[in-house]
Amino acid sequence: MRPMVDLVGPTAVVLPGTASDEVFVRSVFEEPLAQVGLRLTAPESTTVEEHLAALDDAWNGCPLLVGGISLGAHVAASWALRHPERCAGLLLALPAWSGPAGEAPAALAARASAAVVDRDGVDNALVGVDGWLGAELSRAWRGHGHRLATTLRAASKSEAPTTAELSGLDIPAGVAACNDDPVHPLGVAQSWTKALPKAALRTTTLTALGTDRTTLGRAAVLALLAALAT
Repeated sequence: MRPMVDLVGPTAVVLPGTASDEVFVRSVFEEPLAQVGLRLTAPESTTVEEHLAALDDAWNGCPLLVGGISLGAHVAASWALRHPERCAGLLLALPAWSGPAGEAPAALAARASAAVVDRDGVDNALVGVDGWLGAELSRAWRGHGHRLATTLRAASKSEAPTTAELSGLDIPAGVAACNDDPVHPLGVAQSWTKALPKAALRTTTLTALGTDRTTLGRAAVLALLAALAT
């Protein structure tokens, strides 16, 4: 990948998804960003309010490259809508819905998981979630402690930007999706890409992500490079 540090500045602030953590963000984005001359900042934030505060804190007067995974992507785009002058570009991985969460698969999954955590505990909530995803969730969910169920429920009720709002965001954006992910449908990523005036989409798969976490970050960075080139 060609360096783009001169185009968007030296720092990328990337937010985690619902009940995920900065460890996963680093595993996804640190290497692909370094390959294009960018330094990753991965805040240890959890809620929408904490994510927004982390972005506010990261801004030092120079436009930032901001992004996130799933809920983190929603928050990054929302922050850019509030502060377009502070945002040089967007890295939007696995957006899960547009506007109100409603019955989006990711929102339904978060509500169901919260109910099981409350009733039966984290161990039972993770039954049947195997492989790399099970390992990631086991670490991240246990890290949230007693806040886990509340965090899941709050995320499931949060609003993402609407496609109409995204259409007014004249900032280069790289959108990434897994084309075999039923929880973060490819169609959502496609609709975000279509709505954003300066966006490109690149895809990977959950299978590839399980083998190499950087495939998702690389897809987002390549998409941003494509958007910057248009």
